[in-house]
Amino acid sequence: TGLPIGGGKGGSDFDPKGKSDNEIMRFCQSFMTELSKYIGLDTDVPAGDIGVGGREIGFLYCQYKRLRGADRGVLTGKGLNYGGSLARTEATGYGLAYYTDEMLQANQLSFPGQRVAISGAGNVAIYAIQKVEQLGGKVITCSDSNGYVVDENGIDFKIVKQIKEVERGRIKEYPDRVDTATYHEGSV
Repeated sequence: TGLPIGGGKGGSDFDPKGKSDNEIMRFCQSFMTELSKYIGLDTDVPAGDIGVGGREIGFLYCQYKRLRGADRGVLTGKGLNYGGSLARTEATGYGLAYYTDEMLQANQLSFPGQRVAISGAGNVAIYAIQKVEQLGGKVITCSDSNGYVVDENGIDFKIVKQIKEVERGRIKEYPDRVDTATYHEGSV
């Protein structure tokens, strides 16, 4: 791009599975207490990733603001109330689907009539499923770290979203709600 920016990655070994909202909030606050020394508008601006969604970004953001008294250029993925971007949640998944659509068109193909496999069932995958459906494709499988589901009738975006984002469940729960789906443990 020619822009004077770099990149980096960070993380922890904290597993949020089975933890209460308060435990997750306390972890995020403690993590940000240390991280805040190394980030900021002119230093580094972290973003969410696997296991770090809007809720966690909100906890991190509020702790940073409490510690530093500043709130600009701190984290991406914040809610609209904290200065976040509209459609940030959907952007990467939609972008993936639009990019794939362009690649199909470059090869004289299109989504209608295509069966699609999506690796994952997190934020990017959920919104890629939605956009592929809107573009006429049929997503027949998606996965998480424990296994994958197959539904030749098409994966239902709303059910995956409910399981993964609202209930914070596992993809193996999908066939309990969709009779035509099957779950397979492990990866392909």
